[in-house]
Amino acid sequence: MKKTKVAVIKTSPERVLDDYIRLAKLAGMKEAMDGSATTILKDNISWHLPMPGANSTPWQLEGAVLALKEEGFGEIVAVENKTVVTRPKYGEKQNKYDIIYEKYGITILYNFEPENMSWVEYTPKSKLRILPKIYPEGLRLPDYFFGKNIVQLPTMKCHIYTTTTGAMKNAFGGLLNVKRHYTHSWIHETLVDLLKIQKEIHSGLFAFMDGTTAGNGPGPRTVIPVKTDYILASEDQVAIDAVAAKMMGFNPMDLKYIRLADEEELGNGRPENIELVGDDISGVDLKFHVGDNFASRVGDLLWFSPLKVFQKLFFHTPLVKIFVAASDTYHDKYWWKKHGVQIFEEWKKESPWGRLWESY
Repeated sequence: MKKTKVAVIKTSPERVLDDYIRLAKLAGMKEAMDGSATTILKDNISWHLPMPGANSTPWQLEGAVLALKEEGFGEIVAVENKTVVTRPKYGEKQNKYDIIYEKYGITILYNFEPENMSWVEYTPKSKLRILPKIYPEGLRLPDYFFGKNIVQLPTMKCHIYTTTTGAMKNAFGGLLNVKRHYTHSWIHETLVDLLKIQKEIHSGLFAFMDGTTAGNGPGPRTVIPVKTDYILASEDQVAIDAVAAKMMGFNPMDLKYIRLADEEELGNGRPENIELVGDDISGVDLKFHVGDNFASRVGDLLWFSPLKVFQKLFFHTPLVKIFVAASDTYHDKYWWKKHGVQIFEEWKKESPWGRLWESY
């Protein structure tokens, strides 16, 4: 397929909002989406607690809103989702999204609340790799998403199951219901299937990725925050993930979800097929590594080892509540209190991005 464009800017707290507007222009946002359609902002709450590097930032949200308004887009609506281990309404406040939405009059909808949207059966036009096997009873999607633009708002970070996570993974929460954990053993194929579906149902696709504080280590939650000062944007969800992966120090084509998407021509994963605009990042290598934590070790056993034959017993029955409680205990009650609070407080005091956070 032809080359696609990814814009990257080295920014600072003093000019980040202006830089988001410039980033959108460099990446061709206006041409990528239907200006007459409603635009969904899909923020990224990897953790309802405000872990630096794990979640969309307030300035990322505000920058996206300002960029959309600058380019003449009309109705903007935020859609949030929940997982078995995240609380979106709590996370929305903890991460200061509510401040941005109130400031600009953005309506917030929840894909898990029937009064906001319904889940309807959908038959994809494309041949999917795995989702029909995982959901043999049929694939259901939120009806509100059809015919609308969507702007994905991921952060630059590592992930214990996919090595890196970004724009492609950000669709995971919006398009699959709370039972999305059924897909973890086939997560790479799932992300490719979801990108095919996005291309079928949305009037336009775009992504802003915030790497002002990036997440090294065993993400998406228990990351090591690294001040990197970069923001990225593209209409090509594969290419933006590939560029971010390369900046983090990984070979994009070694990441299965990027390689599969590139092979199916859903976007460009090969660096030679990506046109970089904005600032020079040719020398950027953050040398990130994923590593392990308690959650990843358990996940490796249950999702990817021979024990995965017991998945239906563990995760498709009420036994799943045991694993949900264990995750909550480990992440919220142990890791956050032992490590996260100190990291967060030091970041607020010592990082210019933490001080910008405090200003919201």
